[in-house]
Parts: sequence; C-alpha cells; structure tokens
Amino acid sequence: MPQVEVDGLTINYDVQGEGEPLLLIPYTSADHACYAFQLPAYTEHFSCIALDLPGSGASDTPAGPYSIEGYADQVAAFLGAIGIEQAHVAGVSLGAAVGIQLAARHPGRVRSLSLHSGWHATDDYLKIVVEQWRTLAPALPTVADVVIQAIFPWCFTPEMYVERPEYVDALTDFVRGRPAQPVDAFLGQTDAVLAHDASAVLGEIEAPTLLTFGARDLICSTRFAEPLKGGIAGSELVVFDHLSHAGLHEDPETFNRATLDFLLRSQSRRDAGAGAHAPLSMVDKA
Repeated sequence: MPQVEVDGLTINYDVQGEGEPLLLIPYTSADHACYAFQLPAYTEHFSCIALDLPGSGASDTPAGPYSIEGYADQVAAFLGAIGIEQAHVAGVSLGAAVGIQLAARHPGRVRSLSLHSGWHATDDYLKIVVEQWRTLAPALPTVADVVIQAIFPWCFTPEMYVERPEYVDALTDFVRGRPAQPVDAFLGQTDAVLAHDASAVLGEIEAPTLLTFGARDLICSTRFAEPLKGGIAGSELVVFDHLSHAGLHEDPETFNRATLDFLLRSQSRRDAGAGAHAPLSMVDKA
C-alpha cells in the first residue's frame, strides 16, 4: 500500500483503475476500504485514489484538534504530493463535508464534486446523534464496537437488519477487520463534525456537483438538500427513496449506477467543454 508524506504526516492510500483521477474521501472512523463496493464499477473508467484521512486507517494519528477545513487543506496537499493537479472528488458524510471545503478552499484541485449523505452545517439534531456516539466511545471496548452498535443502526434501514442479517454480519466482520482507530482520533473526527459549518462558502464552489441523499436517512436527511442545492450553483440532486445514510453499502448497484452516471457526464462535459445539469430525480430500487 503506497504512503506519502504530507505536512509531516504519513498518509496511507490506495490506487486502482486507469483513467482520470477520482479521489474518494472516507466517512467518520473509516479508512480507504469503505469504498470497496464502488471500486469494481468506478475503476472501469477512473483511476480511483482512496486515502486514509489522518487519524484513521494506516495514516498517522496527529494530536487534535481536527477540523473539516484542516482536513481539506491536508487532502489538497496530498493531491499535490502524489502529483495530481486536479481530480474528480467524492465523499460520504464526513468525506462530503471535507469535499465541500476542498472545493471552496482549493477550487483548482476539484474537477467535479460528488457529495453523498452530506450537510452544510451541523444542526441541533445532528449534534445530539453525534454526542451519543461520543458518550459511548470511551465506554465500549473499541471504536469498531461504537460503529457496529451505535452508528450502523443510524446508517441502514430496518429492513436490512430484518431481511439480510447475514449481510449485516458480513459488514460487522469487515469493520472489525480494518485497522483499529484510537478513541482520541474518533473523538477528534466527531469534534470536526460538530463544528462543521460551510454555509458561507457554498457559493464559492464552481465544480459540477452531485448531491445524493437517502430518503430514509435521519442523520443527514433531505433537510440538508435544499440548502446545499440552493447554495451550490447548478448542482444536481438525486434522492434514493429506499435507502438511509449508507446507501453505498446497502444497495451498491443502485448507488453506483446513479453516481457513475454523473461522473461520466462530468468527464464528457470536460471533453466537450459544456453540458447541462440534470434536474432532481428520485431513484428507487432497481
């Protein structure tokens, strides 16, 4: 697995596929492997670069505080360190928040922007949810236990637990098999989530942008869709009406089809030099 030095930190990452670079930014507590279900589809068209944010995976774990803006600057420096001038950028949840600030603070680095289960500013409801996770983090044996017992139920629909228990077990084993995240790093990442407010910079985003939400997501529900769509000029909105927060895992086929469509159109727009944005759409289970 390649590693690179960025601002005195060792950043771990993975590269698969060929084509234009597509940067994949993980969500809270996850490492680069969280995109395992997307790579088979994405790597047919793109060189996929998935990194471990500082504090997760095999990257260094710096002392806090962590911030979304700080992560965005580190990701921009990471791209420069591996020789990528500009990339398509995709992020889920925490990764989406980082993507927003990356596109606003370093617009030249972002060719297109895909924000999945994201939000513009942390509201009181999201704060309560995240504070529950923070309360459990020192009490449970590992951060993996926090993810499995406290975060998973917010990320998937009840139907997945009831109808596909073997799949939940497989995801549980997957989480336990990844590098352990220190509790302090988890708390640092959730500090960044709690402090996130990009309201003032949404208008600075110029890259073609896709917004996706699960209609059954409570954490980052569609309450955040209109502020993001209204703030990011020309952005597209797709709502998966049967999914929750982690649609990329619960129904990868539907998620990949919609997100790859946007990425390929962004690629074509760049080649053609123009292209219209699509209207809001609802995506049901195929």
